[in-house]
Order: sequence, then structure tokens, then C-alpha cells
Amino acid sequence: MRVRKNTSRWWRNEWLALWLLLLPMLALAAPPAPQPKLADGYVEQTRCSGCHAAAAAAWAGSHHSWSLRAATAGNVLGDFADVEYRDEAGVSMRFFRRGERFFVQAEGEDGQSADFPIAYTFGFFPLQQYLIERPGGRLQSLTVAWDSRPREAGGQRWFSLYPGQRFTPDDALHWTGRYQNWNAMCADCHSGNLRKGYDPASDSFRTTWSEMAVGCQSCHGPGERHVAWAEQRGAQPPSGLKAADMGLAVDFRGGGHGYEVEQCARCHSRRESLGVGSAPGRPLLDAMRPTALSAGLYHADGQILDEVFEYGSFVQSRMFAMGVTCRDCHEPHSTSLRAEGNALCAGCHNPQGNPRFPSLQKKRYDDPSHHFHPAGSPGAQCVNCHAPARNYMVVDARRDHGFRIPRPDLAASSAAPDACTACHQGREPAWAAQVIEEKLGQPQRPPHYGTVLAAARRHDPQVVGELARLIEDRTRPAIVRASAAELAAGYGAPLVDGLQRALGDAGAQVRMTALRGLEGLPAEQRLARLAPLLDDPSLAVRDQAARALADLRGAPLGEDVRTRLDALLAELEPRLAANADLPGARLNLAVLRERLGRPAEAEADYRMALRQDARFAPARVNLVQLLAGQQRLAEAEPLLRAGLALAPQGDALADQAYALGLLLAQRGEDAEAADWLRRAADAAPQRARVHYNLGLLLGRLGRIDEASAALLRGLELASEDRDLLYALAHLNYRAGRYPLALGYSERLLRLQPQEAAYRRLHQRILRESRQAAP
Repeated sequence: MRVRKNTSRWWRNEWLALWLLLLPMLALAAPPAPQPKLADGYVEQTRCSGCHAAAAAAWAGSHHSWSLRAATAGNVLGDFADVEYRDEAGVSMRFFRRGERFFVQAEGEDGQSADFPIAYTFGFFPLQQYLIERPGGRLQSLTVAWDSRPREAGGQRWFSLYPGQRFTPDDALHWTGRYQNWNAMCADCHSGNLRKGYDPASDSFRTTWSEMAVGCQSCHGPGERHVAWAEQRGAQPPSGLKAADMGLAVDFRGGGHGYEVEQCARCHSRRESLGVGSAPGRPLLDAMRPTALSAGLYHADGQILDEVFEYGSFVQSRMFAMGVTCRDCHEPHSTSLRAEGNALCAGCHNPQGNPRFPSLQKKRYDDPSHHFHPAGSPGAQCVNCHAPARNYMVVDARRDHGFRIPRPDLAASSAAPDACTACHQGREPAWAAQVIEEKLGQPQRPPHYGTVLAAARRHDPQVVGELARLIEDRTRPAIVRASAAELAAGYGAPLVDGLQRALGDAGAQVRMTALRGLEGLPAEQRLARLAPLLDDPSLAVRDQAARALADLRGAPLGEDVRTRLDALLAELEPRLAANADLPGARLNLAVLRERLGRPAEAEADYRMALRQDARFAPARVNLVQLLAGQQRLAEAEPLLRAGLALAPQGDALADQAYALGLLLAQRGEDAEAADWLRRAADAAPQRARVHYNLGLLLGRLGRIDEASAALLRGLELASEDRDLLYALAHLNYRAGRYPLALGYSERLLRLQPQEAAYRRLHQRILRESRQAAP
């Protein structure tokens, strides 16, 4: 026993010695925390402020200057005097100091409480967040933040960004999880010349920046050439020079109002990066793909819903259409408003007007005769009616920049909120609409695209014509036409021609979105319609075209098309891989690799997306489909059951329940399959295809009435869907309901009279109905 004990101690000592030797090497091998790095023509900010002292002074206290700072005493606003935060959901954190350093005691990745040093502050008003360095080069953001508003406004307190919720360490929303990762979620808009340095193989980062915060070069582009020019020209350069003449990539003076707004939109928009950096000075869609007015992000009428920032609402506005830019209202260096209260709007909306906007009606807007509220009251403030605010991150009120005229009359048809009843709580929109009529005497109320988009979101079959017209209505903003194109994809064949015409739209976002809607076409049609977009002037459109045609590389292609497609894919795939740090981006990479005929790599990427977020249903469903296509059903089914055990809701529930239902039906387990398809139909009642498959399965089970009801629900959504009509004709024929069967078969023949299968079914129904007649 003594010998074994001594031997055990010897081994422990040897392992300890080996560990101490390896520790420095492991530290060297691990990706470092984010680092400053001057590169790509960026210079120290002091090189800018030396000449531009006034701008630098204004910037020093701005939101941009506070976007990221070291966690020092002058930068940390929160109370770290050994203060404990605890809430009813069970979230607990303690904030304290050790000397000059700031710490938080919190639950770590392993579920155990530990002390973590604060590395950086993140923003400053109305809240400040805190970042912690973690392995893999990550900076993670705490989910408890400091409310920096005055105490009388409810501030000067710690609060949870997810009130009433507690996330376990295996949840991507836990502070150590993927969606709290600064490198992936926030960094490119909070630091200048950010390079994520993401390694998709190790799922780690080597992030660098040239400006810690959003500085001069974040907006004006790299300064090296400009500094060299300034040093050569001296203190009094000639006037009238263009930005390019002075060595600057971004031309705020000569680029036009749309150009200026797009430069700001690189951060002030909801978007997906194309993996080329911010591309200063280039068009927006050469750097990123801005989102359309999608459900879950915007209300159907374009008002902000989720955290979408300002760009998407502003480009809907008449102000944008008339040439107003961000800096008309915001001083760009201090980021403060150019005037307070109604004085800001009265700079243009006044009895004298503004010569820049001659079409603007000259009248007194800041007056009860216009706003119908007592002067100085909340209802008399322009922004409360024309730019209502919505809180994000609990305390951060952000205003809708659509600057729309309140339309409570649209509330019923668009299901969108209205500014009137947001203040007059307890009143109905119809009441507000009536008051406006009484005050203004039957005001003109032109049709609004919100009613069309709302109907299309419900998959109303009656809106097809209006949706087609909206896609091509050049009087509407490009983002609205793109949103109509996005919804048109769900209608299939009836809107294919409209989407094809949209490929020639002047707006790159419209072309990109229409292209996505045509990705499901048969190969020959896809190639004929989409190949010209491989030479589109916009990178976002070229990327989308390459994705859509990736699976046709083995098909007979013209030499020019093949060469162009190969070149685009060779450039696209590395950019997707370098940007695959979030589940959605990893999914895009997996889909591309699957289309390229590399299923093993695609499978690995789908599995990585699920490691990044186990609740990310699209990756789970795609992985299951990949496995099912390889007849690996025994692996696919547990994946779906595991996803459904995470209690998904909405689309995530519908997608996984639908996939499980199809999988079980493929294995012949029809009864359970029908149960899951019904759950999918209940979770996503607007999906005609779910009702179709449910109807087929119920018919196979002999539950004819239930099958008919399911198919009819699908037909309500897609009145010309030939699969649904055929299924109803066949179901009723088998049940001996010949008049109904004949009706559906005749509708089929009207849609496609030359289809042999439809003609055969029709003849069979006719023949047997005559035989059955008394």
C-alpha cells in the first residue's frame, strides 16, 4: 500500500510538472483576446485630430466614442461597490472591485459561479454593458447591464436585459453563449476596421481593430492617403476638391443623399455581412444584404418591430425620397440632434419653408391647428405622432424613422400599431380615425402597401394581383418592392413572371430578393433566368446568383457562364466560411456546400450550427433532410425529437414537427406521423403544403372527412395549387363523391388542359360516376 501511495504521488507530481511546462505553450497556442492593429491604410486617430480639432472635440463625448472602451475607472459607469443583483427568475451576479480592476461574480460555462474580470465597457447611455474575455479569443457580453439614466427616470440600477428569464449555460442566450458574443454580434459596428479573424475549423477568433471605438476612419475610411496628401499640401489646401482628390474613400459632400445614408446604414441597419468588411465608399449592397420588411422584424406597414435600427424605416420615408440625409437632423461628430424638441422639425416644417425642399407645404406645423393637442403637451411633440418610439434592451427608446402620417384607419387591415392609441390607451384605432375625420373633414387616405403586405403574410390568395403590382410599382420605395418580392416567393407559380421582371429593377435589393424567390425553379428555367445576374453590378446580387446556380456546375453550361460561376463561387465560399460564426451564417455555408455536392462538409457545418445554438431549427431540419436523403433515418429521427424536446414555438415548431411527420410517414408509422403533421399545421396555419401532406396522410389512413378538411384549408390558401386540386379530386373519387371529384378535376383541366394525368383522372371519374348513376 505504501508503494502504491508513493507511486500515485509521484505520478501526480510528474503530471503537475508537465502541466506547468505546458501551460505557457497552451497560453501561446490559444487565440488571443481582441487586439489593436493598424492595417489597410488606417492610422492613429491622433493623426486626424491634429488638423480636425473641433470635430475631434465634438466626437470625444459622443455615443461613437463610447462604443467600446477599456474598463477603467473613468469609463465604468456601473456600481461595482460589492453590489449584488438578483431577480425573481434566479439570475444572480455580484459586481465588485479589486484594486483598480472591476469584476463580476457570475455563473460560467460550466454552471459554477466564478469571478470574471471586466475587460471593456460597451456603450454608455441609456445603458452600459460589460465585456469579459473568454477562451477562443471571445469577448462575451453580460446579460445584466447598468441603467445609466438619472435616478429620477428610473435609472442608476443594475437590470436584466431579459426580464423574467434565466438561461442555462447550454443556451445560446446565456451570457457565455453565442448570441452574447461580441466578436460575432456587435464588433463590426463598435470598432473601426474590425477584422473578426474567425477560424471556422476551431470555431475561434483572432479579432483585431484599427480603432477601438467608432472613430474618424470608421465613417470617412482609412486615413493614410489623406494624411499624406494633407502633409504635402500644407495647412491651406485649395477649395473645391473632391474627396478622392484628398485621398479619402468616402465622399460625403459629393456622393448624394442616398450615398450618405448608405454609409451610415453599414451600422444603422438590420443586415447580413457579405464578409468584405465595411467597404467604405462603396454601395451598401457591395458590403452587406439589408433585410426587407420581413415578418418578425417589421410590422406589415413598415413600422419597426424588432431591433432593426434606423435605415429600413428611413428609406421608406418621403423625407428620404426628397433628399433629407442623416446629418440634416444629427450632428455627425457629436451624434447629438441639431435642435431640441419641435425646433428640430421646424427647421423645414414652418411657414417660410426650406428652399432645399420647394414642394414642402409652407404652414405653421407647431400649432394646435395642426396637431390638435395643447401646446407643450406630449401630443404636441412632432416625434410622438410621426416617429413613435419603441423600447429595446428594456430601457433604450428608439424612434421609427419612417416619419409617417398616423393612419389609425389602417390598423384593422395591416394589424400594425398606430401612434394615436399608443398614447390614448384604452381607445380603439377606429375612434382615432373618426376623430381625425372630424378634425380634418374627410382627409385623403391613399392606399397603403401595408394592407397588401399584411394580406400576403397571411397568404391570402386574393392578394396575388395586388402583390404583383406592388413589386413593379416604381413609385414605392425599393425596400417595399423587395419586401413584396420576398412574400411573392411563397405563392409559387402565379408570381414567377413578376419576380422575373423584378430581376431588372433599378434597386439592387429588389433584384437580390427576387432572385432568391426564383431559386426553386427547375434547373433549365433557373439557368436561363438567373445566369445574367452573375454579372450584376452589385456584389450581393452576384453572390445570390452564384448560390442559386451552384448545384448546376455539372450541367451543360456555356463557357462564359461556367467561368463566371466558378470564379464567383471560389470567392464566395471562403467569405461565407470566414463569417460562419453564427448559426444562420453557418447554415448558409452548409447549404452552399450541399449544393456543390459535398454532403460530408455540409453535414459538419449543420452540426456546428447546432453546437452554436441547439434551438436553431433551420439547421436541424436541413441536417435531417440530408440524412434522410442518405437513408440514415435512424440518425435523423432522434435529431428531430431532441429539437422538439426543447419546446420550440411558431415556425421552429412547425418546421420540425413537419419534418418528423414526413419522416415517420416514410417509415410507415402513419398514425403518429399524422399527429405531428397536425401539430405543424396548427403552428403554421398559413402553409398550404403542410395541409396538403396532412390531407394525403389522413386519406391513406381512411379518415376521409378529416383529409378533405385539411386539403380544403390548403386550397383556401392556394386556390390554384394543382397538387391540392388533384388530391381533392382523387380523394372524393375514391370516396364515391363523384360531383365533388368532377368539380375539382374540371378546375385542374382549366388550369392545365394538356396534362395527361389530369385528363385520365377526369375521364375515370366521368366513367364511374355514370356507372354509379341510378
